[in-house]
Amino acid sequence: MVNYDLNVILNPSLDAAQLAVEKEYIENAIKNAGGTIVTLDEWGNRRMAYHIKKDREGYYLIYKLEMAADQTNAIQTSLRLRDHVRRLLVVRQRPEWKTKKEK
Repeated sequence: MVNYDLNVILNPSLDAAQLAVEKEYIENAIKNAGGTIVTLDEWGNRRMAYHIKKDREGYYLIYKLEMAADQTNAIQTSLRLRDHVRRLLVVRQRPEWKTKKEK
């Protein structure tokens, strides 16, 4: 199992019920790919550097995952099909990136 960061930017105008549906879909996609969620960092609405689909803000979700290396494409493909997902990024964590504070 390899550690990954999954960064997702959602539509900023979602209400609480729609946000819960999107988070549940993301969690199910991760579990279906054989991954486990270590932590979820929910940043909320933040201003972006540039417009995405005429939105200046986005709702940020940062997941820390453990999963097999060959399953990242399956998660990316399933999440990109969602209408409310604006951007997503899957990054492999490296030990040299850790700071003294995290250790």
